[in-house]
Amino acid sequence: MIRDSLRDVRVLDFSHVLAGPVCSMMLADLGADVVKIEPPSGELGRRIGPPWINGESVVNLSVNRNKRSLAIDLKTDAGRHAIREMARQADVIIENFRPGVMNTLGLDYASLEAANRKLIYCSISAFGQTGASRSRPGVDGIIQAVSGLMSTLGEPGSEPLKVPVPVADMVGGYMATIAVLAALHAVRCGRPGQHLDVSLFNAAIMLQQVGFTSFLASGIDPEKVGSAAPYASPNEAFPTRNGWLMIAAYHPDRWTSLCELLDMPDLESDPRFAANADRVRNRAALRQRLSECFRTRSTTEWIGLLAARDILCAPVSTYSEVVNSHEYRDSGIDTSVDHPVAGKVRMPGFALAQTDETRVEDVAAPLVGQHSIEVLSEYGIPGEEIADLLNCGVIRNAAAQCALASL
Repeated sequence: MIRDSLRDVRVLDFSHVLAGPVCSMMLADLGADVVKIEPPSGELGRRIGPPWINGESVVNLSVNRNKRSLAIDLKTDAGRHAIREMARQADVIIENFRPGVMNTLGLDYASLEAANRKLIYCSISAFGQTGASRSRPGVDGIIQAVSGLMSTLGEPGSEPLKVPVPVADMVGGYMATIAVLAALHAVRCGRPGQHLDVSLFNAAIMLQQVGFTSFLASGIDPEKVGSAAPYASPNEAFPTRNGWLMIAAYHPDRWTSLCELLDMPDLESDPRFAANADRVRNRAALRQRLSECFRTRSTTEWIGLLAARDILCAPVSTYSEVVNSHEYRDSGIDTSVDHPVAGKVRMPGFALAQTDETRVEDVAAPLVGQHSIEVLSEYGIPGEEIADLLNCGVIRNAAAQCALASL
């Protein structure tokens, strides 16, 4: 099963908030044993909200399923010693601190790989581990701005816009996952581990692959075109009598079918709209004509008429409409987890699966230090040392006394 692909892969996850946790969640979804290492007070992502469910951050709940939590104070010698012992047995380490932080803790790649030549160490940062901006902090909005993404969003002449979902963080996490999987394959082929450098800036540039390649070919900054694709027309959203409708009819046959359906033969014969490139250049004039027509019927009516002619279309749906759609239901992506504090939490689950795979039950994001005792024990830390760590406040575990009794 794909959900069991990384069984026996051990991951120590020092990351916080979003990009790193997305990467480690993907690995956990694939079957890796991911230990979320965080301070006794919990990582920053646990304090980001709204919304909250019974005091639990939905942001944290959304990207930390299928992991275990070890709450340990890395500012102490005892805490760092325990982690170094665990790193000897780990396959992957993920961290997304500002470059240099792990060095000050003595937990950087150079300090750990001598004792574990197969270690894959993935560092995720705003601008990478080298270069003039390596120490510059950056969150999702900053990356969307500096990568050029914000300059492309919105209607012509509008103020800068940001993609509301943290797209730079998400794609950065996915890129990190790809890098880790490639490195794991290399290790299994007999090659040594490596230090992976994943930059959110680079990930945001890669997200805009078509846009930047077009710019590098033309030298022209992209114009804001609202919902439209800058390279195709019509390929945008139009207002209907009761909502909005997305249409992609730039293919020659579909363009002809659209003109026939709308009973607008003059559009097809107009030299301004003859070919896709012509329609892109004259997008505003074409949009005005099409908008007038699409306002005459409801979204549902238009979808029926357009689909019958194989013209690509879809309603512009709200989240509430999406989760109640047959597309969402049939996708199988919806999942829910039972959290000890938040209760039942519904979310999109792991999107990849074999066609005949049995559904895997996901586990909710852990409480702070929920698994501290069992994780340290599994990694071979002696019971006496675990007891000392607990008594000195170096680790946190809500069920510590029960767990210690079983050591």
